Amino acid sequence: MQGFQGGNFSHTEFLLIGFYELEEQRWLLFFPFLLMFMLSTVANSALIFVIRTQRSLHSPMCVLIGAMAFVDLSMPTIFIPKMLLSFLFNWNGISLLGCLIQMFFVHFVGSFQSSILLWMALDRYAAICIPLRYNDFMNLSNFLKFTVVTILRNCTFVVIVVVLAGNLPYCSSNVIDHCFCEHMALVSMACGSTVTNSIVGLVAVFCITTVDCVCIVISYVKIFYSIFIKASGKSSRKAIHTCTTHIIVMCVSYTCTITAYLSYRVKNSIPPNIRVLISIIHILIPCCFNPIIYGLRTKEIREQLVKLVQAPRIGQTSVKVSSVTYNSHEKTGE
Repeated sequence: MQGFQGGNFSHTEFLLIGFYELEEQRWLLFFPFLLMFMLSTVANSALIFVIRTQRSLHSPMCVLIGAMAFVDLSMPTIFIPKMLLSFLFNWNGISLLGCLIQMFFVHFVGSFQSSILLWMALDRYAAICIPLRYNDFMNLSNFLKFTVVTILRNCTFVVIVVVLAGNLPYCSSNVIDHCFCEHMALVSMACGSTVTNSIVGLVAVFCITTVDCVCIVISYVKIFYSIFIKASGKSSRKAIHTCTTHIIVMCVSYTCTITAYLSYRVKNSIPPNIRVLISIIHILIPCCFNPIIYGLRTKEIREQLVKLVQAPRIGQTSVKVSSVTYNSHEKTGE
């Protein structure tokens, strides 16, 4: 249950007790978070299903939207089920190894939200600024290269962050004021120096999120310059509509991420329950609303979703019409 690291006593079992101030009312949190989890699961699953089954949606942009939906589907699954069980049954315990594994997947999967947004921005840049070279730019070879480089970059930084967190001595307390193993929530429990962890964490954020964000901004500056200088009429409106959709998703994702990040840098000014809520919501809000935004604002996806919803009704109507026709034939003796 407990171990020794470097000759010092160190906890190997932890308790995740986010929202502990609610005490006996903590179980009420089960319902809103369950609803958000169900919304994320259903919305992203429907989006993936439609993109996967409709050949007309196999364009590079729709494939990227499907990849974003897969990330948004995976993220809550990593920690929400355990968190819900904790609310209902007070199953708060987690081992250090389990905590580090959960931390790795939360940060590794989450890092791809930024990477996919960057690839979407590059796709729009190629489609609007260099349309004659679009097929050369957005081909399978380049997509695989981008994917491999992104996986290696994100995995390297996240592994370093997790390994450094795992090597810290946790000798003061094993009670984590959080609902899942977020990096700073665990590191704040260490009794040794965490300067290296903080610096590496900052470097990881800069090299993944900040670099991606800067590249996205540069891409959209060039895109809008091209739209307002060169494009006109219907093509200009369509380009603006498409880019606005991605900008909405980008703003939601980055606003939530920055808010959660700053909540730990100024944690003494924020009540613990609010800080934990911000940290959870920053993951759930994009996962819930990204598929809705894409489903409503992307015409091709919206049309296929409408067909998917209307298909059972059309089938029932056809059965009823066939039944009425069959009965009328019987009555007339035909």
